[in-house]
Amino acid sequence: MKFIAVLLIGLLVIAGCEETKSDKNAKTGETMITNPVVVLETSMGNIEIQLRPDKAPKHCENFIKLVSDTFYNGLTFHRVIPGFVIQGGDPQGTGAGGPGYNVPAEITDLKHTIGAVAAARKGDQVNPKRESSGSQFYIALGNLTNLDGAYTVFGYVTAGMDVAQKIAAVQRDPGDKPLTPVVINKAYIKTK
Repeated sequence: MKFIAVLLIGLLVIAGCEETKSDKNAKTGETMITNPVVVLETSMGNIEIQLRPDKAPKHCENFIKLVSDTFYNGLTFHRVIPGFVIQGGDPQGTGAGGPGYNVPAEITDLKHTIGAVAAARKGDQVNPKRESSGSQFYIALGNLTNLDGAYTVFGYVTAGMDVAQKIAAVQRDPGDKPLTPVVINKAYIKTK
């Protein structure tokens, strides 16, 4: 009996460690991915991001919409700072562009650990009702505890952190823009 209990616990642990979780829609019976993974195929390699809609549903929904609309295809990482972040998602490539709207901040208990994916922010430093950019995001290259509680973390890199670090190491101008563009060739939702 003890063996069966240990076996069941082991199976539950393994099932809980899957990269993408699925649930059945009660109304339609369709399988829904509850923690989707987005793949960014960049000019320097692939980065996989597991989203956290349980913590930041509006940001994840928006990110998935933009990915599905091929919004990110052809955009660049316009800001790279070694040891800090790589930032992309601006159609102008200047840090000032977006899709024409913002997303309300969803500040949660998700932390800016290495590989955290968060929304760039619009608004001032003190306004608690600040908004996130509609499309710009960054990937944390280290543990950035000073950003916790100030920006919306909506996912984590699960594969390709070495690619993010490689992007951060490119030569850049005084404004932290890569001298040779680092392009997101294609972004898509990963299916098993």
